[in-house]
Amino acid sequence: MTPADLMLRRYAAQGLATEAGRIALGYFGRQESLGVTMKGAQDWLTVADGAVEDFLRARLTELFPGDTVIGEEGGGEASDAVWILDPIDGTANFAHGDRNWCISIGFLFNREPTIGIVAAPALDELYVGQRGQGATLNGRKIAVSGIDDLRQASIELGWSSRIPPQRYVDMIGRGYDAGCSVRRVGSGTLGLCNVATGRTEGYAELHINAWDVAAGIVIVGEAGGWVSDFFAGDGISKGNPILCCTPALASQLSEITGIS
Repeated sequence: MTPADLMLRRYAAQGLATEAGRIALGYFGRQESLGVTMKGAQDWLTVADGAVEDFLRARLTELFPGDTVIGEEGGGEASDAVWILDPIDGTANFAHGDRNWCISIGFLFNREPTIGIVAAPALDELYVGQRGQGATLNGRKIAVSGIDDLRQASIELGWSSRIPPQRYVDMIGRGYDAGCSVRRVGSGTLGLCNVATGRTEGYAELHINAWDVAAGIVIVGEAGGWVSDFFAGDGISKGNPILCCTPALASQLSEITGIS
């Protein structure tokens, strides 16, 4: 795949993310239109998730018929050129009228996270990253924080019902013991993007799915962050732990989270 091929995909994904954001905003804040169901404990689903994914899947397939698509709601198969979609990351926030949700479009080439586009339309934010090309927020270059002292650091620790609660509680305790400020926003994708902008110094989750991080990994890596090898093994199909942070804190946060 040539640099021109990758640039075409990046610009196409930017446009599609913006258009998908308008679709999602048409549902946001209208509780009666959401058709909320539950896939499991704290695993929310709305009709907006399906509408956004159907739109993105159809357009990407039309534009790049040789690529495959994996979406949170519709599944799919991996290939050497695969799009990984989360139509609305932070669906619980979305359903409650909280603005911390986003649309995530990641592209992997030969299993390498290569393009990441994240649209957070309720926050009026568009993140763009491409391997070797840097990362931007609303067109302006972004970079991770320079903080190297955990006692000054703010970290976000995500939660998954697939992990025993005590492991999460213990991880939080180790963070506080180290002097960190610990928080949870409720969107793994935005958690990575917040590290990329320097709003926080780290994000960790003991198990997360590929659609939650495929775009964010590119963005935070291109912003100068350290990222664990999420796509090792069966990461695409089964998920993995994730840790991303400012490089100076990588070893200490790895000890706190148990993620390397």
